Amino acid sequence: MEKLLLEMALISYFISTTGYVGSLIIQRIFLAKIATWLLAVAFCFHTATLFSQYFVTGQGSVTSLYGWASLFAWAIAGPYLFFQIRTKTRILGAIVSPLTCLLVLAASQLMHGGVLLPENLKGPLVMIHVILSVTGEALFVLVALAGMLYLIQDRQIKNRRLGAVTRILPPLKDLDRINHYGLLLGFPVLTFGLLSGAAWAGEVWGSHWQWDPKLIWALLFWLCFAFILHQRLAIGWSGHKAALLSVTFLLGLLASLTFITLGFSTIHSFR
Repeated sequence: MEKLLLEMALISYFISTTGYVGSLIIQRIFLAKIATWLLAVAFCFHTATLFSQYFVTGQGSVTSLYGWASLFAWAIAGPYLFFQIRTKTRILGAIVSPLTCLLVLAASQLMHGGVLLPENLKGPLVMIHVILSVTGEALFVLVALAGMLYLIQDRQIKNRRLGAVTRILPPLKDLDRINHYGLLLGFPVLTFGLLSGAAWAGEVWGSHWQWDPKLIWALLFWLCFAFILHQRLAIGWSGHKAALLSVTFLLGLLASLTFITLGFSTIHSFR
């Protein structure tokens, strides 16, 4: 059942991606609207897949590379659909939908690659930690993607290039709202994810903190998240500054994560 549901989700994500790309080519909004509905259908199938994993294994496949890829795709698609209801940003779906499609495709190829964990590394805290942490990270990726589109649109307007690109891209106000909403929602989600991980580590190793490379990276990620949110709420940064900061931090964090993954051993390895 799980495999069938994942395949249905993958097919729906692929058709949604085709719809978004088609809407860009022929510049017709109705195709983007259909693609958004198909993305919602894919998200429903995907959610059913995650529930199926939980009922079969007792805690899902959150500790495997397959589980991570599937969960990250789900955590990007869901918030995007929520933001789409509140903003006119269907063009962002042309990035989100292919990304989720590729992640689910990768997950489908890794479906039997789970990691067998010892009993003391299983339990609800593990699942809560992984789900909240991945969701918080996915929200920040969504924030940065909206920031990237903001910078492109802002540059087009400032240079008075009011052509096809300007018409396709969402209003600056809507892109900035995604930055704001994503930070407000993602920061507490990531915070609780890290706290649940610390609680789990305390139970397993007797210490709430381990000097693990990916733990240090996660703390850096959280600090970047906190800094941008502070600048928005306390200093009043918005628009171009917030967008540029989000994109810059994400690129830096991805580069550091790649370096850590390739160069260091870590207790947070997915296989």
